[in-house]
Amino acid sequence: MVITPGTKFKSIADYFSVFPPATRKMLKEMQRIIRSVAPEAEEVISYNMPAFKQEGMLVYYAAYKEHIGFYPTGSGIAAFRHEFAKYKWSKGAVQFPLGQPLPVSLIERIVKFRLKENLARAKEKRQKK
Repeated sequence: MVITPGTKFKSIADYFSVFPPATRKMLKEMQRIIRSVAPEAEEVISYNMPAFKQEGMLVYYAAYKEHIGFYPTGSGIAAFRHEFAKYKWSKGAVQFPLGQPLPVSLIERIVKFRLKENLARAKEKRQKK
């Protein structure tokens, strides 16, 4: 896997294609998990990584040499930080190591949380008009 600094991905398939099969499998699993919770969300490339948006950005994810990075925005991290004890994490991201199963239930709950946040914010905006 070699992603040069100038690489610009045009699609999710483009992004997935540059990774080895085991990493690609985890990326597809992450995609499936997110899509199962937010089936109406649009898949996009944002900040040169796969992302889902529905009434605003929901979550981003990306592959690295040793982990899958999951970026559910600051609010998604803050709400679930107590569940990240066995993962490396920061105020905007959590790292799921390659070669270990993705924490499906945790990812689902975070995506549901973010979706609820976005839908509530969109409803509030509509009511103010």
